[in-house]
Amino acid sequence: MKLIEAMKRIKELTVKATDLQNKVSVTCANLDYETPVYADPKSQVSEWIQAHGDILKEVMKLRFAIQRTNINTPVTIELGGANVTKSIAEWIHRRRDLANLEMTMWQKLGDRGLKEGVINQSTGEPKAIKIVRHFDPKERDAKIDLYRSEPSKIDATLEVVNAVTELA
Repeated sequence: MKLIEAMKRIKELTVKATDLQNKVSVTCANLDYETPVYADPKSQVSEWIQAHGDILKEVMKLRFAIQRTNINTPVTIELGGANVTKSIAEWIHRRRDLANLEMTMWQKLGDRGLKEGVINQSTGEPKAIKIVRHFDPKERDAKIDLYRSEPSKIDATLEVVNAVTELA
């Protein structure tokens, strides 16, 4: 089974589990003068509860297999002219928030609203004021571009990887 198939199967099983929950909630009790829909409602409810538990076990098994696959499968993505290899799990975390956090850090580098110009010293002599940057603006701009594009590159690569990688 491929990763993508396992993820789709989990969605299907979750829908089935929700359906069983709804059936149980409707059938679990009735008034004594009502005719139950099922001949043996107690047995039917027990069957649904058992089926629900079996579905959850299958979901757990698939989720665990996906996690194992994600941790053990290396994927190489070209970023900033270099090939970077990480596990699927690491790429997922990069995609989820870490690439954006890195971009935000680099975006914080700036002139802080400071202005260059000329001021008069207490002696009356003019003095030129310059901004001293403790970073390289070219590097900052390159890093911002790199981290801004990283999530879409991860998405594109993992879409293919999920379709071709066998579940562990």
